[in-house]
Amino acid sequence: MADLPLLDARDVHKTYRFGALGVEVLRGVNLAVRSGEWLAILGSSGSGKSTLMHLLGGLDRPDAGQGEIHFRGEPISLQPGSALDRYRNRDIGFVFQFYHLLPELNVLENTLLPALVFGARSEGRTAVRQDAEALLGAFGLGHRLTHRPSQLSGGERQRVAIARALINRPAVLLADEPTGNLDAATGAGILDLLAERHKQGLTIVMVTHDHEVAARATRQIRLLNGMTDRSIAT
Repeated sequence: MADLPLLDARDVHKTYRFGALGVEVLRGVNLAVRSGEWLAILGSSGSGKSTLMHLLGGLDRPDAGQGEIHFRGEPISLQPGSALDRYRNRDIGFVFQFYHLLPELNVLENTLLPALVFGARSEGRTAVRQDAEALLGAFGLGHRLTHRPSQLSGGERQRVAIARALINRPAVLLADEPTGNLDAATGAGILDLLAERHKQGLTIVMVTHDHEVAARATRQIRLLNGMTDRSIAT
């Protein structure tokens, strides 16, 4: 078991149906993510990067009988609904290009939200709140706890989104174009933040179309025509 990847895709296919029309997005992707690594998945628009992230995170399923996603050696599609909910909420953290913060909640409340869903954290609310405040403080947002998203810059919103993704101490952070909505300097700050968390042991899978962003990772692969392009895997 020690040699198993933490998270992997095995011959994964995904086709979307639009009436009688089928659009094949993934055509047999194989991907293994080891604990503690930072993997960047490169690819042009429409290459299937975001689709793959959704499958890895349990937000969608591969085509029936056409591949499987495994977490710690177990196929996630065979888990009962409650276990899959836990996987999405506790084992995986999600960060997207657009922050998806709730506008009516302040910074602290947005960060705490995943910890309050499904009883995801066994500690009392005081301990979880302290964790959230510590995360936000480490991200330079200790003075913004009561501010709402509309009062924040784009970089600050993304830092809140990352804190929210980490509040349940996930095994893997899935980051879908985390700097895509930011200017270069602000994006570099976000990557520095991810790099610091990676040094602390966080496993990161990040998709991007930007080679400079991908260079911050410890390994890179590329999706090409819905498949893993082995020629540039590093």
